[in-house]
Amino acid sequence: MLFSALVELSRDVAATSRRLGKVDLLAGFLRRLQPDEVEIAAGYLAGEPRQGKIGVAHRSLREALAPPAATPSLDLLEVDRRLTAIAAAQGRTEKLDGLRELLSRATDGEQQFLSGLLTGELRQGALEGILAEGVAKAAGVSAERVRRAAMMAGGIVPVAGAVLERGAAGLDRFQVRLFHPVQPMLAQTAEDVGEALSGLGEAALEFKLDGARVQAHKSGDVVVFSRGQNDVTGAVPEVVELVRAMPVNELILDGEVLSLTAEGRPQPFQVTMRRFGRRLDVDRVRRELPLTPFWFDILLAGGRSLLDEAQSARFAELVRVSPPGLVVPHIVTSDPARAGEFLQSALDLGHEGIMAKSPQSAYEAGARGQSWLKIKQARTLDLVILAAEWGSGRRRGWLSNLHLGARDPGTGGFAMLGKTFKGLTDDMLAWQTEEFQKIAIGRDEYTVYLEPRIVAEIAFNEVQASPTYPSGLALRFARVKRYRPDKQAAEADTIDTVRRLAPP
Repeated sequence: MLFSALVELSRDVAATSRRLGKVDLLAGFLRRLQPDEVEIAAGYLAGEPRQGKIGVAHRSLREALAPPAATPSLDLLEVDRRLTAIAAAQGRTEKLDGLRELLSRATDGEQQFLSGLLTGELRQGALEGILAEGVAKAAGVSAERVRRAAMMAGGIVPVAGAVLERGAAGLDRFQVRLFHPVQPMLAQTAEDVGEALSGLGEAALEFKLDGARVQAHKSGDVVVFSRGQNDVTGAVPEVVELVRAMPVNELILDGEVLSLTAEGRPQPFQVTMRRFGRRLDVDRVRRELPLTPFWFDILLAGGRSLLDEAQSARFAELVRVSPPGLVVPHIVTSDPARAGEFLQSALDLGHEGIMAKSPQSAYEAGARGQSWLKIKQARTLDLVILAAEWGSGRRRGWLSNLHLGARDPGTGGFAMLGKTFKGLTDDMLAWQTEEFQKIAIGRDEYTVYLEPRIVAEIAFNEVQASPTYPSGLALRFARVKRYRPDKQAAEADTIDTVRRLAPP
């Protein structure tokens, strides 16, 4: 099938507001694919090419951009082959040559789609949850069976290929298996404990730890997988040793690993992540930054799958097999006052908040429903927009990626703290594209530089050290909450405020 047909489908799905309408479009498209095209198309529609990250960033795309082709000629199999070759290319020049050749064959719409796909900015309304329903409808099986198979398989792509080729029988092989990572269950967000308890009633509350999520599999040997389902066993020998010592032969555990201070407080996330670098002297970094796992779920014990057991039963089994100090702090309550105290205790100990879970909930992948909720302390700063970069993919033609600055009283200027395009609605993108150009003080091919006049409220997880900016600081997971027309730049937060929020 022509690649342009998938691009057109993506555009149609994005323009369709009704969920069922999106599902119908996806199902109709998937039925027309040849067997060797299904996994390729499913990956693109989920925003996840089969090659994963291929080492192409915004800068490379800009350098490789070629005049678009007048008519479509690429098919799905050719795009897949070319992306495989780019991923395998040695050296930046070879990657750029391969990328330039691909883009020169693509139409304008295809170039936009590829840019979004390769940079992780594809906004098409066909991400994994809806895609699973589209796959189910195309194959004539229940969406629940497809979602469950995707959880076992680690994603929807292999499931789509199997079920569209063999029907319901193609799903039989997707069972929980040791040493095959299970897609992690995710959480929605609640504003506060009151909102969480009003929906859940009695809830299991746990500290929300800002570490590296891991899944540990044990059957004689022990293998540890990252959130992205990569094998990180060699980087975490102390975790392997602790799991190996547990008194059950076959286990799958879900949890977080953290580096703690001597006082037992969590180190910043970026400190913990030093343990997962590419080139590690593991013995040395283990001495410098020992890791402690905290388990919050158990998916298999003694060879028996627990996925369909209630959360309360799974947690009871976890407590039975794990040393007490390695189980996440946990209470069960329906009392908002007690829940508030538990949240405050987590924050006082340096954690980012709490989780609220339905004691009756099974273990399911994805952020569906309200059975797992996260409650965090909101951190925001009022920052000045210093510049904005032109978007790519679906945001092409809009000013998108914002440069964020804190007021610096020492210099009279602004200290940059990073960039973000997160949180921007289509209305906000349209507004800022028009308004920013009215206060532009400079431009290059990719960026519009602004008079420092516009203030935005920026939410973020934490302040972290950064060698990228002269301030030495950057905001982690920055996202735009709203613009502040009521504030002038002189009222924005200062770099001194930001420094006080940074870890020592």
